[in-house]
Amino acid sequence: MRINHWNNQPVDSAIVLLTEEDSQNLSRLSLPEQLTEIIPSLVARKDFTGKKGSLLRVPMAEGTLYLSGLGKAAKCTVNVVRDALAEGLRSAGKNRAKSAYVPLAHIACEGLDVALGEAAGLCDYVFDKYKTKDEDYTPFALDEIFTDIEGDFARGLVYAECQKFSRNLANEPGCAIYPEILAKKAQAVAEESGLVCEVWDEEKLKAEKMGALLAVGSGSKNPPHLIHLTYKPANPKKKVAFVGKGITFDSGGLDLKPDNFMLTMKGDKTGACNVLAIMKGVAELKPDVEVHGFMTCAENMPSGSAYKPDDIITARNGKTIEINNTDAEGRLVLSDALCVASELKPDVIIDMATLTGACMVALGKWRAGLFSNDDGLAGKLLAVSEGRGESFWRMPLEDEHIAESLKSPYADLVNCGERYGGAIFAALFLKEFVSEGIAWAHMDIAGVDHYDKESGVYAKGMSAFGVRTCLEYVMEA
Repeated sequence: MRINHWNNQPVDSAIVLLTEEDSQNLSRLSLPEQLTEIIPSLVARKDFTGKKGSLLRVPMAEGTLYLSGLGKAAKCTVNVVRDALAEGLRSAGKNRAKSAYVPLAHIACEGLDVALGEAAGLCDYVFDKYKTKDEDYTPFALDEIFTDIEGDFARGLVYAECQKFSRNLANEPGCAIYPEILAKKAQAVAEESGLVCEVWDEEKLKAEKMGALLAVGSGSKNPPHLIHLTYKPANPKKKVAFVGKGITFDSGGLDLKPDNFMLTMKGDKTGACNVLAIMKGVAELKPDVEVHGFMTCAENMPSGSAYKPDDIITARNGKTIEINNTDAEGRLVLSDALCVASELKPDVIIDMATLTGACMVALGKWRAGLFSNDDGLAGKLLAVSEGRGESFWRMPLEDEHIAESLKSPYADLVNCGERYGGAIFAALFLKEFVSEGIAWAHMDIAGVDHYDKESGVYAKGMSAFGVRTCLEYVMEA
């Protein structure tokens, strides 16, 4: 997708975003003559009122006009604009428009340039790799956008391409992506982008005492892997490590999930896919920050060799863990990786995982949970996520009653607590594997990793929620 400044070039479509107030006072807007002739009549007939989420398609003599509503001006944020842009651009592209004029100078929001890049990059996403295309199939046509503002469109396009890269990986079924394949994908990204990539296979994991990751992967014919990607500029001002859960398929292990809960478990690798996408973006954007990405990859499967309830395993830092639920496996694979990341002594560690259904129950399907041991880090992440339209809610990390339930009569920790406060239990468990003095944040993205239908910049399927937030954090670190 290309974004350029508009100089009266002929286009196939025009996408005009209007608030409810704009639709009642069009004289203040600076729009091309052909648009100022038709829009007032549409507004006068109440065909379009500017209501948030509305989209009106109007065929014209030379192309198609799309009017996209922003709602009340007082509630019009850059996130509302981004979603409205995505809806309009998606409709234009699906209706064979190859180019679009998108005026934005009349909208009083900061960050419209990056938002336009994000919307342009994300509007065409669909995962249909495995669908047979019939003769009536119409590919997405839009490839050029013209606008009346200047800015950093390229940054938004990079954010979008990285999020789509993660979506493509996360949407792949477990038969296509398993730990070894994900490692090869990471090696290919590293080779293309100049990153350093180190892969620990099963023998290396044993040598490095990665007992938790090995236990989770013990039931599968596809052995676990740990992937470590590194970006190191000449004079880094900060060191940040990302850790992602990469369960390429989660059956629940011997504590087998019900069949309907197993669907979409191909997406239990989203955290690791996000980390790979973040590292890909970092290599392209080149911030003055040293960045490490860890992907903890395993299949959680039932078999005669699988780890069992009542087993006691030993993590890399020597802490012993009593297994009381093999379906609480994500925190186990993360625990070993958090130990390795801590050994690098970074300033910040951020982990992300489709970790708990409890977080989904607490926050729903449109907001992720954020836990942190550092107020400054939490505040920064909340601020940048809000600008990217990826909503997080900071959850409590200090709870002496839940912390007490981590204790085992037979080992240092148990891996699963009672139903209530499950997301907090998981976060407290992870905290046990982060070294003192390191600012750490845990993103529980279980509720937001998959959507059933298109909405704004989100397509149907795996969302790769958090990629743009983390890239923005690194760029502003």
